[in-house]
Amino acid sequence: MAIAGGIRIVGEARHMIVDRFARSAVQAARYMLRKLWVRVVLMGLLSFAALAVTQLVEPLVPADMAQRVPGAAADRLLNIIANAMLAVTTFSLTVMVSVYRSSASQWTPRVHQLIMEDAVTQNTLAAFIGAYVYALVAIVLREIGIYVDDRALVLFWLTVLVLAFVVWSLIRWVLHLQTLGSLVDTTRQVEEMTRAQFEERLATPCLGACVWDGEVPEGATCLRADQSGYVRHIYPDALQEVAEQHGVSLYLHRNVGSFVFLNAPLVWVTGTAPDAEALAAAVQPLIVLGDVRTYDQDPRFGLLVMSEIGSKALSPGVNDPGTAIDVLNRSTRILSLYQDEAGGGQSPQFDCLHVQPLDAADLIMDAFSGIARDGAGDVTVQQRLQRCLGALMAHPDAELSAAAEAMAQDCLDRAMEALTWPSDRAQLRATVEGRSTA
Repeated sequence: MAIAGGIRIVGEARHMIVDRFARSAVQAARYMLRKLWVRVVLMGLLSFAALAVTQLVEPLVPADMAQRVPGAAADRLLNIIANAMLAVTTFSLTVMVSVYRSSASQWTPRVHQLIMEDAVTQNTLAAFIGAYVYALVAIVLREIGIYVDDRALVLFWLTVLVLAFVVWSLIRWVLHLQTLGSLVDTTRQVEEMTRAQFEERLATPCLGACVWDGEVPEGATCLRADQSGYVRHIYPDALQEVAEQHGVSLYLHRNVGSFVFLNAPLVWVTGTAPDAEALAAAVQPLIVLGDVRTYDQDPRFGLLVMSEIGSKALSPGVNDPGTAIDVLNRSTRILSLYQDEAGGGQSPQFDCLHVQPLDAADLIMDAFSGIARDGAGDVTVQQRLQRCLGALMAHPDAELSAAAEAMAQDCLDRAMEALTWPSDRAQLRATVEGRSTA
């Protein structure tokens, strides 16, 4: 019985290791699939695979049926695809670059990254380039005699399917261009991405790690950053496995989105590792640093980007307070989902990993401070700001409510200094009094 129990424990441990590896692999795959070149390469490989399949299927087609479609028919379709895809791809790239530049200049450069990862745009470009590769390879194979004239049925109908896929992608792309890069579509994309990251973070508090208050444990040793940059991504599954292998506990000194300087503390380690250099070499790649922040695992970045959009709209050159008000509403909707990670009551998935929870005051600051500063002299923006903060003051979480109340008072004091017209100040005070009595 003891042997059976030991086998069961070993099996469970092996299953946990495989599960952690699989989740880390899925995270890495999700990250890579957001890159355009990855989708283009995958579509090109699919083109090669499709042509290889035709060589397997063609011999199975009866000779009398295969001879009904001459090779010249397939040649004409392949020439159409090869000639058209080069022009369509060039046009699409030109439109894409124009949208990226206009969005970065009109709203904020930080939104450029999100538009670059637009799935419809990337899939369309990958489809066009994949079809172009398919046509070129098929033409080459026809010229060297791989596809003969009297056995071109499968190639012809596969080319018809590719052509139909191209037409469908083109129609989808044209419809998508109607809203791509517009203000409403951009703010909606930022809100949806931020909400998704916020919900994912709250569903797994502290990325599934133990809650850490930021106090360095006694006797802990420090692993320092090997470069300067933002903490862009953390792989908690793999970090847990590394900690178990070395018999230590890891305390992440900086949360996702923080900037770390070269040789600054990155991770604190408790316990004695058999090989400190091997531990550092294993931990460093699992905490990804980069020159810019990303939306992955970083809901604060999304709130900051929306705040920048609202601030840009309040600039004298744009003068669009309606956009700032829209951003305030969207940020409030996201923050209304807030839950205290430290008081969630969930058991940590990774007991050897410790991460600091999101701070409510930081979230409030990211979402509202920019608009409060740049819109201090606009009474309509300040009224909506006070209403939004008043809604968050009624939030059941005491920490978020207190942070919203402090921000509301600060915004009121700033606005009273900036508003020069007495009736504007009276309207704002009436809004604050109505908020407090609602």
